Amino acid sequence: MTRIRSVVKGCGSYLPAEILTNDDLAKTVDTSDEWIVQRTGIRSRHIAAPGEMTSDLATAAAKAALADAGLDASDIDLIVLGTSTPDNTFPATATSVQAALGITNGFAFDVQAVCSGFVYSLAIADKFLTSGQHRRALVIGAETFSRILDWTDRTTCVLFGDGAGAVVLEAVEQAGTSEDRGVLTTHLRSDGRHKAKLFVDGGPSSTGTTGHVRMEGREVFRHAVGMITDVIHDAFEATGESAETIDWFVPHQANRRIIDASAQKLGIAPEKVVVTVDHHGNTSAASIPLALAEARADGRIAEGDLVLLEAMGGGFTWGSALLRW
Repeated sequence: MTRIRSVVKGCGSYLPAEILTNDDLAKTVDTSDEWIVQRTGIRSRHIAAPGEMTSDLATAAAKAALADAGLDASDIDLIVLGTSTPDNTFPATATSVQAALGITNGFAFDVQAVCSGFVYSLAIADKFLTSGQHRRALVIGAETFSRILDWTDRTTCVLFGDGAGAVVLEAVEQAGTSEDRGVLTTHLRSDGRHKAKLFVDGGPSSTGTTGHVRMEGREVFRHAVGMITDVIHDAFEATGESAETIDWFVPHQANRRIIDASAQKLGIAPEKVVVTVDHHGNTSAASIPLALAEARADGRIAEGDLVLLEAMGGGFTWGSALLRW
C-alpha cells in the first residue's frame, strides 16, 4: 500500500561570524579550556552580532536549504520554526522569515520545545505533509541563546552558542515500506515536573523580563540518557530498524559525555555518530539541523542513508525521528 512520506529535498545552515573560544571565556569568567572540554567537549561556539536576530539566522539557513533543494521560496507552503529565542514575544519569528523570503501563501508558526524544538517541528511538519494538505515545508531550528545567558555564570555561559539550520521537506508518494525515503517515524515526549532543572527565570507573564538560563547540570545529565534511549527504542520498535541498521546517529549537541553515553547504551558504533558540539556548542533547537547540514556537506550523509535524530530540552521535552535521506 502506497503512502505519502515527507522527503528531505534540501539542507542548509548559517553560523554567525564571531567565534568565541574557551580561552576567550576564561578572560571574563573563572574557567579554563581544560575545564570546559573535560566536562562538555566544547572548544568554541558562534555568537550573533549586535542587531543580528534569530529571524536573520533562520532566513539565511532557509535560503541555503532552498538552494540545496533547487527550489524557490514560492514553492513553500508551510514554515515551522523551532526556537526558544524569538525576535519578539509576538508575532511568531516564523512569520518574519516568511516575509523575508517573500512568501505570501501558506502559513508559518513557531514551536517552543527548547532543545527538542527541531525534532518537534519536524514531526509536526510531517503530519501536515502526510495529511495531503500541504506540499512542501521549511523546517528550521534557530537560536540566539547568547541573548539569554548570564555571562557571569560559568555553569551555563560556557555551554551555548548561536546558529540556525533548516531542511526542505516535500510530500512524495512512496511504496509504504521501511525502504521509503523520508520520515519513517517520530516519537515525542514531555514531563513538566522537571521544569526547575532547566528553565529561564523570566517571561512576559511572570517577571516582564527576558530572564536568563538556569540549570541543574547534574540532574539534566542524570535524566538525559534514559529519556533519549527510551524514544529511540520506540523508533526502532515502530520500524524494525536497530543500532546496527542505521547509517548515522545525529543527536542533539548538548554535551559530548551525554552523546557518548547515549550511543554506548544503544550500541551505536562511534563512527556512526555525528558530533559538532566541539565547535558549535549547544545551539538548542538549531543543533540537529546544523549537524545534518555539516554531515551532508562533507559527504557523510548520502541519499538512501538511514538517519536517527534525537533531542532533549527544558520542560523536560524529548523526542526522536528516524528518516531515510
